[in-house]
Amino acid sequence: MTFQPRMTSIREGITVLDKLKWRVWNGVVADVWNAQCSAGARGEYVAPHPRLFIILDKEGGEFETRLSPHARFRTSEGPVSFIPAEVTVWTECQAIPRLRHLDLHFDPAVLSERLIEDLDEEKLREPRICVDDPRVMALARLIAAECEGPDTRHDLYGDSLTLALIIDVLKLGRRAAGGKRTPLTPRQLRRVTDYIAANCTRSIRLQELAELVELSQSYFSHAFKASTGMPPHQWQMNARIRRVQELLLKGDVPLTEIAAETGFSDQAHFTRTFRRLVGETPAAWQKARRN
Repeated sequence: MTFQPRMTSIREGITVLDKLKWRVWNGVVADVWNAQCSAGARGEYVAPHPRLFIILDKEGGEFETRLSPHARFRTSEGPVSFIPAEVTVWTECQAIPRLRHLDLHFDPAVLSERLIEDLDEEKLREPRICVDDPRVMALARLIAAECEGPDTRHDLYGDSLTLALIIDVLKLGRRAAGGKRTPLTPRQLRRVTDYIAANCTRSIRLQELAELVELSQSYFSHAFKASTGMPPHQWQMNARIRRVQELLLKGDVPLTEIAAETGFSDQAHFTRTFRRLVGETPAAWQKARRN
């Protein structure tokens, strides 16, 4: 299921100038706003997920961000703000003809799975308002270009940029050596891998697999990788490709039907994924096995 952030906002004197530009990556939604602020414009915002608010460009005027009605931080101090989940922020500004900013909403559970470790809860609860960080700004501009540009790159490009930016903002370090993860028991592993094999042609949620063995999603991800050497989603994709190969060996099933039957969005996606994991296209693989 696609991550769908929600934010409650109250705005006065703020006009959106252009159509919203946005992209969705793995556990992250990024959107770029162009707005105009009249004198005394203000806003109040709160969201159920943590987010980054990064001012990319600003023409004149001062923009203030507050964690309370009285504590003020000016954008002249720095354009990068990290706002934890369920934390309300207030903004107020003088007349600004044009304000362009990037909002980056993210799901900590999905990012924990991608990092194969839990995000630091203390860091997720600590607001950082109007910070000046050139590295974060460089990444933010690349992400904004992906949202706004007519030609987008492979999803892995945006995945990498957003993950790098969040790691930098939260100052996430490498896990200390020697902290080995406990693997699944043979019975747990068999139950999970059998379930994946039986359901590999659809999208299997991490929560489903964790519930099979009565573990938290984060603990399950670590234990599964400790047992197999790969994350659950990669194991599922390998199982899906094995199912594809079984159908290809039959020789009488069109590639379009195989793509649809094994859960790929279209034949192009099917071909790209197969070639990335197997090293050749489905047609070439099938022809070689026939010969």
